[in-house]
Amino acid sequence: MLTSKQRAYLRGLGNELDPVFQIGKGGLSEESFRQLDAVLEARELIKVKVLKSCLEDAGDLADEISRALDCQVVQKIGKSFLLYRMSLDEPQIQLP
Repeated sequence: MLTSKQRAYLRGLGNELDPVFQIGKGGLSEESFRQLDAVLEARELIKVKVLKSCLEDAGDLADEISRALDCQVVQKIGKSFLLYRMSLDEPQIQLP
């Protein structure tokens, strides 16, 4: 579980990020979860964008991904959200 200080630090890092993953009208599939898992392992902090064509709510998708991939939802803003999971191999982000 992230503290408020850690969450604020990650939000600051996330401001500079471009979305690396987009969810469209197809929603989430098993392949989407595999790709998200690989990107989270490589980058630790990612921004995900939910396209207008997606019928599901961005907040619900963020919560579903968080549960499935054991990661933290750092921030939800509109159709975008930030996800964080510390890398098991080599952590890149040092939390305060």
